Amino acid sequence: MISKLPDVGTTIFSVMSALANEQKAINLSQGFPDFPVDPELSGLIYEASEKGHNQYALMAGSLHLREGISALVKNIYKREIDPEKEITVTSGATEALFAAISAVVNPGDEVIMFDPSYDSYEPAVLLNKGIPVRIPLTFPEYRIDWDAVHSAINSRTRLIIINSPNNPSGSVISESDIVNLKSIVIVMMFTFLATKCMNI
Repeated sequence: MISKLPDVGTTIFSVMSALANEQKAINLSQGFPDFPVDPELSGLIYEASEKGHNQYALMAGSLHLREGISALVKNIYKREIDPEKEITVTSGATEALFAAISAVVNPGDEVIMFDPSYDSYEPAVLLNKGIPVRIPLTFPEYRIDWDAVHSAINSRTRLIIINSPNNPSGSVISESDIVNLKSIVIVMMFTFLATKCMNI
């Protein structure tokens, strides 16, 4: 049986971890803690399990946790987020990215992503039969070239993936980047709606 998974090879994390082990170097490729679990945390986990908090959570995640996330967002970003309708807890960032990409990318859709970028974007796009469109960030500040983005936009563009701070360069998008993104998204939205209307 032929696998549907794209031929993505070995992840950069595995490559870097192997090199770090080989060279006996400090491994900075992943967030591996180099300290033991705090006994208090272990005790709290055991106590929660004893009280029966060890069953499947709600599909969107524990409401108590979602309420905490909502409060955190309000405190930091001054935004009201509905914990019951606007927050979903996943088992990690990669799962969240895959779910979001799968929800909107159909066969033939183009997805703009910026290089360097987190290496799980492209496999998720390919698995959903989308087409990755890679645009390099400008060196040395690793800024977004908005002229290149404008040139890449067409009726098949379905998604632009932006990560700030960028993984792995660490660059942060600016207010002018947000202004550019908004103008592009408005054009994309009208293009998408126009295409849909023509197909009705």
